[in-house]
Amino acid sequence: MRHASTRTAKRLGLLSGAAALAVTGASLLPQQAEAGPGDFQRGPAPTEQSITAERGPFATAQTTVDGPTFNRGTAYYPTDTSQGTFGAVAISPGFASPEAVISWYGPRLASQGFVVLTLETNSVSDQPDSRATQLVNALDFLVQSSSVKNRIDPNRLAVMGHSMGGGGSLKASELRPSIKAAVPLMPWNNDKTWQGDRVPTMIMGAQNDAIASPASHAKPFYDSLTSAPEKAYLELRSQGHLVAVSPNTTIAKYSIAWLKRFVDEDTRYEQFLCPAPTPNLQISEYRNTCPTG
Repeated sequence: MRHASTRTAKRLGLLSGAAALAVTGASLLPQQAEAGPGDFQRGPAPTEQSITAERGPFATAQTTVDGPTFNRGTAYYPTDTSQGTFGAVAISPGFASPEAVISWYGPRLASQGFVVLTLETNSVSDQPDSRATQLVNALDFLVQSSSVKNRIDPNRLAVMGHSMGGGGSLKASELRPSIKAAVPLMPWNNDKTWQGDRVPTMIMGAQNDAIASPASHAKPFYDSLTSAPEKAYLELRSQGHLVAVSPNTTIAKYSIAWLKRFVDEDTRYEQFLCPAPTPNLQISEYRNTCPTG
């Protein structure tokens, strides 16, 4: 009996030792690190000059794409691969508008450190819900099938759009709540209630817009974003609905700041958003919840 007890004790000792080694070994295995502040920063510290420049610090290239679920488009991307992957943005034009009217956003945003896909929608008469689906499909295409997929962080995606494309970007945020940021430009949508939208959203309106007037569209949209963690409303002074279809420094500046802050989690850009800009020659009104770093 003594020998049996000895063997049992040895066996238990070996099992205990193995268990201890297993626990110790597990603690020695590489752990997946969570991203910390600044991990997604791309490019130098911003200045007023750098954020308003026609081109940012990154050289860019572009390639045309055929999307099986969104017609076609153009992907613009930084050529630099030394800083890791980049966030990606899909952009939809508005009603009766071709991709060409939003093409200026491609190199402008890509040169600031984003992969950008400007869309040609399935039909120029597509309604906001259809444009929303195409925006989401475009993001999926970028990260799963495109020739630039290895340049993209699939967890850092955003949407933009003009007019019905802007209304589509609101719906896309609702369809895909993992999206990090949305920037609807002069958005148009018959749906005025976006309480279910949980994406940080900057809406831009145009003071003299006779097609998607701020009072009927942009402002009710902004007011209804009660679940969005952060939101902002910028109104362009003395501008009409088509202000977003040609290069505009104010639109570019605040779009870049919003995307950098929420897609890249880059608090260096918070200076352009908080405290809120005061009305000036370019901005007639600004509202926000003031993002915090």
